[in-house]
Amino acid sequence: MAPTPVNPSRLFLASRIALIVTAMTFALRGNAMAAWGTQFALTNEQLGVISGTAFWGFTLAMLFGGPLCDAIGLGRIMGVAFVGHLAGIVLTMCAWNYMSLFIGTLIIGIANGSVEAACNPLIATMYSHDKTTYLNRFHVWFPGGIVVGGVAGYFADQIGMGWRAEFGLMLIPLVIYGIMFLGQSFPATERVQSGVSTGGMFAACFNPIFILMVICMLMTAATELGTEQWIPTILASAGVSGILVLAWINGLMALGRQCAGPFVHKFSPLGMLLGSAVISGLGLLAISHSHGYALFASATVFAMGACFFWPTMLGYVNTRFPSTGAVGLAIMGGAGMLSAGLILPIIGHSYDRGIAIRVPVGQTIDTLSAAPATSPLATLWTDIQAEAGLHTLGHMALFPAVLTVVFFLLFITSRKRVG
Repeated sequence: MAPTPVNPSRLFLASRIALIVTAMTFALRGNAMAAWGTQFALTNEQLGVISGTAFWGFTLAMLFGGPLCDAIGLGRIMGVAFVGHLAGIVLTMCAWNYMSLFIGTLIIGIANGSVEAACNPLIATMYSHDKTTYLNRFHVWFPGGIVVGGVAGYFADQIGMGWRAEFGLMLIPLVIYGIMFLGQSFPATERVQSGVSTGGMFAACFNPIFILMVICMLMTAATELGTEQWIPTILASAGVSGILVLAWINGLMALGRQCAGPFVHKFSPLGMLLGSAVISGLGLLAISHSHGYALFASATVFAMGACFFWPTMLGYVNTRFPSTGAVGLAIMGGAGMLSAGLILPIIGHSYDRGIAIRVPVGQTIDTLSAAPATSPLATLWTDIQAEAGLHTLGHMALFPAVLTVVFFLLFITSRKRVG
């Protein structure tokens, strides 16, 4: 019996729906963190550890799944993603303490990483003529999925659904992408088709510029994902709905990635990365000095900067170092998620510390947090949380500042090399 022909349009659509599920876990987890803290008596640092676990799981799946893409096939990696999403979502919906949240989040992270491990090389193979553009179009649905999850979470909160029911909403796109991938043929990766050996693939990953880009990926991911995961919790004290700000940021990012093609061809990937570093840094500084609805304006600047980071990093590396194949993409994605996993509890610790040093003499955190909602102490507590959180987000501007220098030097040297 002849094998089923590869259907690129169906695989591309199914990949985007799988990425929507990945992004919804990110948005709804951010929306649920405050409730988890109250219901399970968790500190901000503990919440950061739980959220960071998703990124650790993502990293594990990327680093182990990337090399396995050629060995067991892209389709089987997507099967792991489906089972992991189902198990992790159900366990989180039934969570009863810190450890159950930790394990559920870890399993979801492994599923999320499996989606990236399979879909990035799949799309780079199917659209090898214009990788950066199509990877941006694929990654439209990470911010797009965050918008879906963020808006769904906001309205679910308004009608009192609760975070457990909100997580159940993800089962809908999960079933859809599972059906769309079922029975489909997957192509061999571009690296296999071009005849590059497994040894050659691993050797290409030791190129100094590739290693430098991995280090840059640590910083771009910390800038984008570390900031966004804490925005719903931190901005809730700053006079605005944090989940709506997150949805606004990611709506703009989705629009930008959908229109990435003309920018790629006009400015080059390195030019886009340089501009992204400058603008995202300015956006973070603006957020740290804003309050209320002015945060939407500051968040707009941040979104314009962070928009192209992730897919353009992947596209640039896979275009310049095609021999790195699925492993190269997995290393880049794994480094990005590793960075997010490391930075989230650090942000949480900084947030806790910022709150502690702002508590007036004669008061305690427990007293302020337990104050009646209409009392002056409750207002003081909200102001302390807002100031500490925004100050913490301002510290994140250090990463794009360093990236600006690195990308500028790479941009200049690449122009000289081409010349």
